[in-house]
Amino acid sequence: MQLTPEHLETTHTADAITARLGTVGHHSYLGDFVLGAIDGAVTTFAIVAGVSGAQLSNQVAVILGLANLLADGFSMAVSNYLGARAEVQVVDRVRRIEEKHIETVPEGEREEIRQIFAGKGFSGELLEQIVEVITQDRKRWVDTMITEEFGLPLERPLPWRAGFSTFVAFVLAGFVPLIPFTIPLGVSAGRLFPLSAILTGVTFFLIGAAKGRIVHRSIVWSGLETLLVGAVAAMLAYLVGVAFHGAG
Repeated sequence: MQLTPEHLETTHTADAITARLGTVGHHSYLGDFVLGAIDGAVTTFAIVAGVSGAQLSNQVAVILGLANLLADGFSMAVSNYLGARAEVQVVDRVRRIEEKHIETVPEGEREEIRQIFAGKGFSGELLEQIVEVITQDRKRWVDTMITEEFGLPLERPLPWRAGFSTFVAFVLAGFVPLIPFTIPLGVSAGRLFPLSAILTGVTFFLIGAAKGRIVHRSIVWSGLETLLVGAVAAMLAYLVGVAFHGAG
């Protein structure tokens, strides 16, 4: 995104700033979706490539691919759920600790606020006013300690949404390599794998492009990067399949 002076002026009006700050702290689940999609497409196509390299039947590719969709997708979703839940629990634990400290040693906690903002360059009467304003509200006081002392964000992802987003993306993207093998497309058996590779390659690129948009990188280069990662994974799996076929 090119930041022109006109664009900067438009995004820095009072209303634009209010709208933008209103979204700060709200977790986006696009990252979870992209992560699940990349892993789903890579692992499933790796299975298809390995089966093709070993010259096994298409039925084997379907069975192993579907098993991967459900088992690996569920495992990844649960892992993401537990990770997000752990992050929430950490913030909750710190919040309870700080609330206890404020009840037990309020002056010590005020001094922590004072030193935190003194480190930001505030001093004198202004510093004391800041301390007074923050410590007048218990929630604001605790929130400030969480973010400033421990460096933790106040808003965390909902664990079930993080896990669900990952699972849905994994299944949707992971099913793409299996489309030629499960849906009648009028394609000969010998062309199923090349068609699967083309569909998966397009999927890799689109996933990478979406990732690039999220992190504000070049959509084209991000798409090509993800495509390259998927291609390398598929090549490794294919070579393993070829090796086992030769050994047989």
